[in-house]
Amino acid sequence: MTTARPPAELLSFMESLPEPHILLDRDYRILAANDAYRDKWDSRKEIIGRRCFEVSHRYDVPCDEAGESCPLRLALRSGRREQVVHLHHTPQGETLENIELCPVRNGAGDIEFFIERIAPLSVARSSERTRGLIGRSPSFLHMMQLVTRVAPSSTAVLLQGESGTGKELVANAIHQLSPRADRPFVAIDCSGLAETLFESELFGHERGAFTGATSRKAGLVEAASGGTLFLDEVGDIPQTIQVKLLRLLETGTYRRVGSPELLRADVRIVSATHRSLEAMIRDGSFRHDLFYRLNVFPIQLPALRDRGEDIELLARELLTHLAPERKLRLSRTALDWLRKYDFPGNIRELRNILERACLLSDDQEIRVEHLPAVREKIPDPVLRGAKGRGIDAPALTAALASFNGSRRELAERLGLSERTLYRRLNKCRGGGETT
Repeated sequence: MTTARPPAELLSFMESLPEPHILLDRDYRILAANDAYRDKWDSRKEIIGRRCFEVSHRYDVPCDEAGESCPLRLALRSGRREQVVHLHHTPQGETLENIELCPVRNGAGDIEFFIERIAPLSVARSSERTRGLIGRSPSFLHMMQLVTRVAPSSTAVLLQGESGTGKELVANAIHQLSPRADRPFVAIDCSGLAETLFESELFGHERGAFTGATSRKAGLVEAASGGTLFLDEVGDIPQTIQVKLLRLLETGTYRRVGSPELLRADVRIVSATHRSLEAMIRDGSFRHDLFYRLNVFPIQLPALRDRGEDIELLARELLTHLAPERKLRLSRTALDWLRKYDFPGNIRELRNILERACLLSDDQEIRVEHLPAVREKIPDPVLRGAKGRGIDAPALTAALASFNGSRRELAERLGLSERTLYRRLNKCRGGGETT
Protein backbone atom coordinates (compact mmCIF):
# COMPACT_ATOMS: atom_id res chain seq x y z
CA MET A 1 0.00 0.00 0.00
CA THR A 2 1.48 3.35 -1.09
CA THR A 3 1.28 6.08 1.53
CA ALA A 4 -0.58 9.15 0.33
CA ARG A 5 1.02 12.56 0.68
CA PRO A 6 -0.14 14.17 3.94
CA PRO A 7 -2.56 17.06 3.36
CA ALA A 8 -0.96 20.48 3.74
CA GLU A 9 -3.69 21.45 6.22
CA LEU A 10 -2.72 18.53 8.49
CA LEU A 11 0.95 19.52 8.41
CA SER A 12 0.05 23.15 9.13
CA PHE A 13 -2.11 22.10 12.08
CA MET A 14 0.65 19.92 13.52
CA GLU A 15 3.21 22.69 13.15
CA SER A 16 1.01 25.01 15.22
CA LEU A 17 1.07 22.67 18.22
CA PRO A 18 3.40 23.74 21.07
CA GLU A 19 4.36 20.21 22.18
CA PRO A 20 6.50 17.72 20.21
CA HIS A 21 4.41 15.92 17.55
CA ILE A 22 5.25 13.60 14.69
CA LEU A 23 3.15 12.28 11.81
CA LEU A 24 3.33 8.54 11.06
CA ASP A 25 2.00 6.24 8.37
CA ARG A 26 0.66 2.74 8.94
CA ASP A 27 4.15 1.33 8.40
CA TYR A 28 5.58 3.25 11.42
CA ARG A 29 7.45 5.69 9.15
CA ILE A 30 7.86 9.28 10.34
CA LEU A 31 6.49 11.54 7.61
CA ALA A 32 6.80 14.88 9.37
CA ALA A 33 7.81 16.45 12.67
CA ASN A 34 6.90 19.87 14.05
CA ASP A 35 9.40 22.44 15.27
CA ALA A 36 8.87 21.46 18.90
CA TYR A 37 9.93 17.89 18.11
CA ARG A 38 12.92 19.03 16.05
CA ASP A 39 14.03 21.30 18.89
CA LYS A 40 13.81 18.33 21.25
CA TRP A 41 15.82 16.20 18.86
CA ASP A 42 18.28 19.08 18.41
CA SER A 43 18.46 18.41 14.65
CA ARG A 44 21.42 16.08 15.22
CA LYS A 45 20.05 13.26 13.12
CA GLU A 46 17.49 13.22 10.34
CA ILE A 47 14.38 11.36 11.43
CA ILE A 48 12.04 11.82 8.45
CA GLY A 49 11.59 8.51 6.64
CA ARG A 50 12.82 6.45 9.58
CA ARG A 51 10.53 4.23 11.64
CA CYS A 52 9.43 5.50 15.04
CA PHE A 53 10.68 2.42 16.93
CA GLU A 54 14.14 2.87 15.40
CA VAL A 55 14.34 6.51 16.46
CA SER A 56 12.78 6.31 19.92
CA HIS A 57 13.85 2.84 21.07
CA ARG A 58 16.69 1.78 18.75
CA TYR A 59 14.70 -1.38 18.05
CA ASP A 60 14.76 -3.35 14.82
CA VAL A 61 11.11 -4.37 15.26
CA PRO A 62 7.92 -2.60 16.44
CA CYS A 63 7.53 -2.09 20.19
CA ASP A 64 4.97 -4.86 20.67
CA GLU A 65 7.39 -7.35 19.10
CA ALA A 66 10.06 -6.20 21.56
CA GLY A 67 7.94 -6.76 24.66
CA GLU A 68 6.38 -3.29 25.01
CA SER A 69 2.97 -1.90 24.16
CA CYS A 70 2.72 -0.22 20.74
CA PRO A 71 0.26 2.71 20.57
CA LEU A 72 0.07 2.50 16.76
CA ARG A 73 -0.91 -1.16 16.82
CA LEU A 74 -3.41 -0.45 19.62
CA ALA A 75 -4.95 2.44 17.65
CA LEU A 76 -5.26 0.27 14.53
CA ARG A 77 -7.25 -2.25 16.57
CA SER A 78 -9.42 0.21 18.49
CA GLY A 79 -9.75 2.98 15.92
CA ARG A 80 -9.38 5.47 18.80
CA ARG A 81 -6.75 7.58 20.53
CA GLU A 82 -4.33 5.46 22.59
CA GLN A 83 -1.98 6.43 25.39
CA VAL A 84 1.10 4.61 26.73
CA VAL A 85 4.23 5.41 28.74
CA HIS A 86 7.57 4.54 27.15
CA LEU A 87 11.23 4.95 27.99
CA HIS A 88 12.65 6.79 24.98
CA HIS A 89 16.19 7.42 23.76
CA THR A 90 16.77 11.12 23.13
CA PRO A 91 19.87 13.28 22.59
CA GLN A 92 19.51 14.20 26.28
CA GLY A 93 19.54 10.54 27.38
CA GLU A 94 16.78 8.07 28.24
CA THR A 95 13.60 9.72 29.48
CA LEU A 96 10.15 8.50 30.47
CA GLU A 97 7.58 9.97 28.11
CA ASN A 98 3.81 9.95 27.87
CA ILE A 99 2.77 9.01 24.32
CA GLU A 100 -0.65 9.90 22.90
CA LEU A 101 -1.39 8.69 19.39
CA CYS A 102 -4.48 9.66 17.37
CA PRO A 103 -5.52 7.96 14.13
CA VAL A 104 -6.34 10.21 11.14
CA ARG A 105 -8.88 8.89 8.60
CA ASN A 106 -9.13 9.67 4.90
CA GLY A 107 -12.28 10.54 2.96
CA ALA A 108 -13.23 6.86 2.71
CA GLY A 109 -13.08 6.49 6.49
CA ASP A 110 -9.89 4.40 6.53
CA ILE A 111 -7.05 5.10 8.94
CA GLU A 112 -4.22 6.54 6.86
CA PHE A 113 -2.03 8.53 9.25
CA PHE A 114 -1.30 8.87 12.95
CA ILE A 115 -0.42 12.00 14.91
CA GLU A 116 1.77 11.22 17.92
CA ARG A 117 2.16 13.63 20.81
CA ILE A 118 5.22 13.17 23.03
CA ALA A 119 5.21 14.68 26.51
CA PRO A 120 8.18 14.02 28.83
CA LEU A 121 7.00 13.19 32.35
CA SER A 122 7.80 16.20 34.51
CA VAL A 123 9.35 14.14 37.30
CA ALA A 124 12.79 15.27 38.44
CA ARG A 125 15.48 13.14 36.83
CA SER A 126 17.57 13.41 39.96
CA SER A 127 14.86 11.60 41.90
CA GLU A 128 14.57 8.96 39.18
CA ARG A 129 18.28 8.30 39.26
CA THR A 130 18.74 8.21 43.00
CA ARG A 131 15.60 6.38 44.03
CA GLY A 132 14.57 4.13 41.18
CA LEU A 133 11.75 5.73 39.16
CA ILE A 134 13.15 4.42 35.93
CA GLY A 135 12.63 1.27 33.93
CA ARG A 136 11.53 -0.30 30.70
CA SER A 137 9.93 -3.55 31.92
CA PRO A 138 6.24 -4.02 31.04
CA SER A 139 5.21 -4.09 34.70
CA PHE A 140 6.99 -0.80 35.43
CA LEU A 141 5.64 0.95 32.34
CA HIS A 142 2.12 -0.27 33.10
CA MET A 143 2.42 1.21 36.59
CA MET A 144 3.65 4.53 35.18
CA GLN A 145 0.79 4.59 32.69
CA LEU A 146 -1.65 4.38 35.61
CA VAL A 147 0.28 7.15 37.38
CA THR A 148 -0.06 9.49 34.40
CA ARG A 149 -3.77 8.67 34.09
CA VAL A 150 -4.67 9.48 37.69
CA ALA A 151 -2.21 12.30 38.44
CA PRO A 152 -4.19 15.21 36.88
CA SER A 153 -7.26 14.43 39.01
CA SER A 154 -7.87 14.76 42.74
CA THR A 155 -8.87 11.09 43.07
CA ALA A 156 -7.63 9.18 46.12
CA VAL A 157 -4.94 6.67 45.19
CA LEU A 158 -3.90 3.52 47.06
CA LEU A 159 -0.41 2.23 46.28
CA GLN A 160 0.06 -1.45 47.03
CA GLY A 161 3.28 -3.42 46.95
CA GLU A 162 6.08 -4.95 48.96
CA SER A 163 8.35 -2.87 51.19
CA GLY A 164 11.19 -1.27 49.30
CA THR A 165 9.38 -0.95 45.94
CA GLY A 166 9.39 2.86 46.05
CA LYS A 167 5.86 3.75 47.13
CA GLU A 168 6.80 7.22 48.42
CA LEU A 169 8.63 7.95 45.17
CA VAL A 170 5.56 6.98 43.13
CA ALA A 171 3.35 9.09 45.41
CA ASN A 172 5.69 12.02 44.84
CA ALA A 173 5.52 11.43 41.08
CA ILE A 174 1.70 11.56 41.23
CA HIS A 175 2.04 14.88 43.06
CA GLN A 176 4.59 16.30 40.61
CA LEU A 177 2.44 15.37 37.61
CA SER A 178 -0.67 16.93 39.15
CA PRO A 179 -2.02 20.51 39.15
CA ARG A 180 -0.92 20.60 42.82
CA ALA A 181 2.78 20.26 41.94
CA ASP A 182 3.67 23.76 43.17
CA ARG A 183 2.06 23.09 46.56
CA PRO A 184 3.43 20.94 49.43
CA PHE A 185 3.95 17.19 49.33
CA VAL A 186 3.73 15.97 52.93
CA ALA A 187 4.46 12.36 53.91
CA ILE A 188 3.60 10.64 57.17
CA ASP A 189 4.78 7.15 58.20
CA CYS A 190 1.71 5.72 59.89
CA SER A 191 3.77 2.89 61.43
CA GLY A 192 6.16 5.32 63.08
CA LEU A 193 3.76 7.08 65.46
CA ALA A 194 2.37 6.03 68.81
CA GLU A 195 -1.43 6.03 68.91
CA THR A 196 -1.44 8.79 71.55
CA LEU A 197 0.44 11.14 69.19
CA PHE A 198 -1.21 10.16 65.91
CA GLU A 199 -4.26 12.44 66.02
CA SER A 200 -2.22 15.46 67.09
CA GLU A 201 0.38 14.86 64.38
CA LEU A 202 -2.25 14.48 61.67
CA PHE A 203 -4.78 17.15 62.67
CA GLY A 204 -2.83 19.43 65.03
CA HIS A 205 -3.78 20.51 68.53
CA GLU A 206 -4.69 23.55 70.59
CA ARG A 207 -2.70 24.88 73.52
CA GLY A 208 -3.57 22.91 76.66
CA ALA A 209 -5.26 20.09 74.74
CA PHE A 210 -3.11 17.60 76.67
CA THR A 211 -0.09 17.54 78.95
CA GLY A 212 2.85 19.09 77.14
CA ALA A 213 0.71 21.01 74.59
CA THR A 214 2.15 24.41 75.47
CA SER A 215 1.13 26.08 72.21
CA ARG A 216 -1.12 25.60 69.21
CA LYS A 217 0.34 23.26 66.58
CA ALA A 218 -0.75 22.85 62.99
CA GLY A 219 -1.08 19.23 61.84
CA LEU A 220 0.16 17.62 58.66
CA VAL A 221 -3.25 18.00 57.00
CA GLU A 222 -2.90 21.75 57.40
CA ALA A 223 0.76 21.67 56.32
CA ALA A 224 -0.27 19.93 53.08
CA SER A 225 -2.95 22.50 52.26
CA GLY A 226 -3.43 22.78 48.51
CA GLY A 227 -1.07 19.87 47.94
CA THR A 228 -0.81 16.14 48.57
CA LEU A 229 -0.83 14.21 51.85
CA PHE A 230 0.89 10.83 51.58
CA LEU A 231 -0.13 8.25 54.21
CA ASP A 232 2.53 5.55 54.16
CA GLU A 233 1.66 2.17 55.74
CA VAL A 234 -1.95 3.22 56.08
CA GLY A 235 -2.80 -0.23 57.47
CA ASP A 236 -1.11 0.79 60.73
CA ILE A 237 -3.51 3.67 61.44
CA PRO A 238 -5.17 3.10 64.85
CA GLN A 239 -8.87 2.33 64.66
CA THR A 240 -9.69 5.36 66.79
CA ILE A 241 -8.13 7.56 64.09
CA GLN A 242 -9.60 5.67 61.14
CA VAL A 243 -13.05 7.15 61.71
CA LYS A 244 -11.62 10.68 61.81
CA LEU A 245 -9.67 10.09 58.61
CA LEU A 246 -12.88 8.80 57.03
CA ARG A 247 -14.61 12.05 57.99
CA LEU A 248 -11.79 14.02 56.35
CA LEU A 249 -12.18 12.04 53.13
CA GLU A 250 -15.99 12.25 53.09
CA THR A 251 -16.52 15.86 54.12
CA GLY A 252 -13.14 17.54 53.68
CA THR A 253 -13.31 18.73 57.29
CA TYR A 254 -11.42 18.02 60.53
CA ARG A 255 -10.83 19.40 64.03
CA ARG A 256 -7.62 20.07 65.89
CA VAL A 257 -7.28 18.13 69.13
CA GLY A 258 -8.87 20.20 71.88
CA SER A 259 -10.83 22.48 69.52
CA PRO A 260 -14.55 22.48 68.63
CA GLU A 261 -13.84 24.49 65.45
CA LEU A 262 -14.49 22.66 62.21
CA LEU A 263 -11.68 23.31 59.71
CA ARG A 264 -11.80 22.67 55.98
CA ALA A 265 -8.95 20.84 54.23
CA ASP A 266 -7.87 21.08 50.60
CA VAL A 267 -5.61 18.04 50.22
CA ARG A 268 -5.28 15.14 47.83
CA ILE A 269 -4.84 11.84 49.68
CA VAL A 270 -2.41 9.22 48.40
CA SER A 271 -1.94 6.21 50.68
CA ALA A 272 0.24 3.13 50.58
CA THR A 273 0.53 -0.26 52.23
CA HIS A 274 2.36 -3.55 51.87
CA ARG A 275 -0.37 -5.29 53.91
CA SER A 276 -3.61 -6.85 52.72
CA LEU A 277 -6.26 -4.36 53.78
CA GLU A 278 -8.94 -6.80 52.61
CA ALA A 279 -7.66 -9.34 55.15
CA MET A 280 -7.60 -6.64 57.84
CA ILE A 281 -11.23 -5.81 57.03
CA ARG A 282 -12.13 -9.48 57.52
CA ASP A 283 -10.43 -9.62 60.93
CA GLY A 284 -11.99 -6.33 61.98
CA SER A 285 -8.81 -4.25 62.26
CA PHE A 286 -9.52 -1.93 59.31
CA ARG A 287 -12.77 -0.16 58.44
CA HIS A 288 -14.32 -1.28 55.16
CA ASP A 289 -15.80 2.19 54.49
CA LEU A 290 -12.36 3.79 54.89
CA PHE A 291 -10.87 1.20 52.55
CA TYR A 292 -13.39 2.08 49.83
CA ARG A 293 -12.58 5.78 50.22
CA LEU A 294 -8.82 5.18 49.97
CA ASN A 295 -8.99 2.55 47.24
CA VAL A 296 -10.72 4.60 44.53
CA PHE A 297 -7.75 4.16 42.19
CA PRO A 298 -5.44 1.28 43.22
CA ILE A 299 -1.96 0.98 41.72
CA GLN A 300 0.14 -2.14 42.22
CA LEU A 301 3.89 -1.54 42.43
CA PRO A 302 5.85 -4.44 40.92
CA ALA A 303 8.48 -6.23 42.97
CA LEU A 304 12.02 -5.91 41.67
CA ARG A 305 12.17 -9.65 40.91
CA ASP A 306 9.34 -9.02 38.40
CA ARG A 307 11.32 -6.25 36.71
CA GLY A 308 14.26 -8.37 35.51
CA GLU A 309 15.16 -6.18 32.54
CA ASP A 310 15.28 -3.11 34.81
CA ILE A 311 17.94 -4.38 37.23
CA GLU A 312 20.93 -3.40 35.09
CA LEU A 313 19.44 0.00 34.33
CA LEU A 314 18.62 0.65 38.00
CA ALA A 315 22.03 -0.55 39.18
CA ARG A 316 23.86 1.77 36.80
CA GLU A 317 21.71 4.74 37.78
CA LEU A 318 22.20 4.04 41.48
CA LEU A 319 25.96 3.75 41.06
CA THR A 320 25.97 7.13 39.32
CA HIS A 321 24.46 8.59 42.47
CA LEU A 322 26.36 6.55 45.07
CA ALA A 323 29.81 7.32 43.65
CA PRO A 324 29.42 10.07 41.02
CA GLU A 325 33.14 10.82 40.85
CA ARG A 326 34.29 7.20 40.29
CA LYS A 327 32.33 6.17 37.16
CA LEU A 328 31.90 2.63 38.48
CA ARG A 329 30.83 -0.23 36.23
CA LEU A 330 29.54 -3.73 36.91
CA SER A 331 31.45 -6.78 35.75
CA ARG A 332 29.50 -9.35 33.75
CA THR A 333 29.57 -11.85 36.64
CA ALA A 334 28.39 -9.19 39.12
CA LEU A 335 25.54 -8.26 36.79
CA ASP A 336 24.60 -11.95 36.43
CA TRP A 337 24.55 -12.23 40.24
CA LEU A 338 22.18 -9.29 40.51
CA ARG A 339 19.90 -10.64 37.80
CA LYS A 340 19.58 -14.02 39.54
CA TYR A 341 19.00 -12.65 43.04
CA ASP A 342 15.34 -12.35 44.14
CA PHE A 343 15.68 -9.07 46.13
CA PRO A 344 13.16 -9.55 48.96
CA GLY A 345 14.01 -5.98 50.02
CA ASN A 346 13.44 -4.72 46.46
CA ILE A 347 15.03 -1.43 45.31
CA ARG A 348 16.01 -0.48 48.85
CA GLU A 349 18.01 -3.71 49.13
CA LEU A 350 19.61 -3.19 45.70
CA ARG A 351 20.80 0.22 46.80
CA ASN A 352 22.22 -1.17 50.06
CA ILE A 353 24.07 -3.94 48.22
CA LEU A 354 25.58 -1.46 45.76
CA GLU A 355 26.54 1.00 48.51
CA ARG A 356 28.47 -1.78 50.26
CA ALA A 357 30.07 -2.83 46.96
CA CYS A 358 31.24 0.74 46.31
CA LEU A 359 33.12 0.69 49.61
CA LEU A 360 34.73 -2.69 48.89
CA SER A 361 35.85 -1.88 45.35
CA ASP A 362 39.25 -0.19 45.03
CA ASP A 363 39.06 0.46 41.29
CA GLN A 364 36.34 1.35 38.78
CA GLU A 365 34.76 -2.10 38.57
CA ILE A 366 32.35 -3.84 40.91
CA ARG A 367 32.99 -7.58 40.74
CA VAL A 368 31.10 -10.51 42.17
CA GLU A 369 33.46 -10.73 45.17
CA HIS A 370 32.22 -7.27 46.21
CA LEU A 371 28.66 -8.60 46.45
CA PRO A 372 27.33 -10.73 49.34
CA ALA A 373 28.73 -14.19 48.64
CA VAL A 374 26.21 -16.09 50.77
CA ARG A 375 22.85 -14.58 51.58
CA GLU A 376 21.57 -15.62 55.01
CA LYS A 377 18.32 -17.44 54.26
CA ILE A 378 15.12 -16.85 56.21
CA PRO A 379 12.80 -19.80 55.50
CA ASP A 380 10.29 -18.78 52.82
CA PRO A 381 7.17 -19.44 54.96
CA VAL A 382 8.60 -17.25 57.72
CA LEU A 383 9.55 -14.49 55.28
CA ARG A 384 6.12 -14.57 53.61
CA GLY A 385 4.43 -14.49 57.01
CA ALA A 386 6.54 -11.63 58.29
CA LYS A 387 5.92 -9.53 55.20
CA GLY A 388 2.36 -10.59 54.45
CA ARG A 389 0.96 -10.01 57.94
CA GLY A 390 2.54 -6.65 58.43
CA ILE A 391 5.39 -8.23 60.47
CA ASP A 392 3.36 -9.17 63.51
CA ALA A 393 5.05 -10.39 66.71
CA PRO A 394 5.05 -14.18 65.99
CA ALA A 395 6.35 -13.71 62.44
CA LEU A 396 9.06 -11.28 63.53
CA THR A 397 10.12 -13.58 66.39
CA ALA A 398 10.35 -16.52 63.97
CA ALA A 399 12.39 -14.47 61.51
CA LEU A 400 14.77 -13.34 64.26
CA ALA A 401 15.23 -16.90 65.54
CA SER A 402 16.05 -18.27 62.09
CA PHE A 403 18.49 -15.53 61.08
CA ASN A 404 22.16 -15.44 62.05
CA GLY A 405 23.19 -12.21 60.36
CA SER A 406 23.22 -8.66 61.68
CA ARG A 407 20.12 -6.64 62.52
CA ARG A 408 20.78 -4.45 59.49
CA GLU A 409 20.82 -7.53 57.24
CA LEU A 410 17.60 -8.80 58.82
CA ALA A 411 15.92 -5.45 58.18
CA GLU A 412 17.09 -5.63 54.58
CA ARG A 413 15.68 -9.13 54.13
CA LEU A 414 12.32 -8.08 55.56
CA GLY A 415 12.16 -4.92 53.46
CA LEU A 416 12.31 -2.58 56.48
CA SER A 417 14.56 0.25 57.54
CA GLU A 418 16.87 -0.66 60.40
CA ARG A 419 15.16 1.95 62.60
CA THR A 420 11.72 0.41 61.98
CA LEU A 421 13.05 -3.07 62.77
CA TYR A 422 14.45 -1.92 66.13
CA ARG A 423 11.20 -0.18 67.00
CA ARG A 424 9.13 -3.28 66.23
CA LEU A 425 11.52 -5.60 68.06
CA ASN A 426 11.23 -3.37 71.09
CA LYS A 427 7.43 -3.44 70.82
CA CYS A 428 7.43 -7.27 70.58
CA ARG A 429 9.42 -7.42 73.83
CA GLY A 430 6.82 -5.27 75.58
CA GLY A 431 8.68 -1.97 75.42
CA GLY A 432 7.27 1.35 74.27
CA GLU A 433 7.78 3.01 70.90
CA THR A 434 11.28 4.24 70.26
CA THR A 435 12.54 7.05 68.09
